[in-house]
Amino acid sequence: MSGSVLAPFPTELRVGVPDWLREAQAATPAQLHDRSERFALVTALATRNVEEGTGGPFAAVVVDDETGDVLSIGTNLVLHSDVASMHAEVVTLGLAHARLGSWNLGRDVGRRRTLVVNAQPCVMCLGALLWSGVSAVEYAADCATVERITGFDEGPVPEDWDEQLRARGIDVHQEHGVGAEDALHRFRELVDSGVTARYNGDGA
Repeated sequence: MSGSVLAPFPTELRVGVPDWLREAQAATPAQLHDRSERFALVTALATRNVEEGTGGPFAAVVVDDETGDVLSIGTNLVLHSDVASMHAEVVTLGLAHARLGSWNLGRDVGRRRTLVVNAQPCVMCLGALLWSGVSAVEYAADCATVERITGFDEGPVPEDWDEQLRARGIDVHQEHGVGAEDALHRFRELVDSGVTARYNGDGA
């Protein structure tokens, strides 16, 4: 019984950002000190990501707590890359690592960097931020809300995930202000519009 003919083994894994995100990077302020500004940025990026068809309604930014410097911005690029792991947190943390030229974003060397994301990290992204070296994560919608609104499977996230991060020196903050309200509003709008593609691994 003959098998299917596969392409040769790839020798590298490279995921470039789409052109529109390159333009967004160029337009992003060098510094963002205010939390509401950071959430406004990730909400805008998540919206654009769906409109461009490059991924789900998720985006993130990494900032330096002391200076407010924006180290990276990113979005979910699963549809753009055809790589299931390219969630917003993984992409944004990876771009920050690339910019700094280090796998450690600072927690172990005295720098406080924060990951700001419009939704609670899924089970995969939880691991990514745990090893990234960030000192804090700020998010808007929780996993249960994301699953209820969008239908995405966030995975078996432990109930005490936030306690586990704090025990490892990573602060956790859920935004309940205008930033969270805007994020949830956009989730609902994007899903109701029918333009949000779902790509759960089970094909659902």
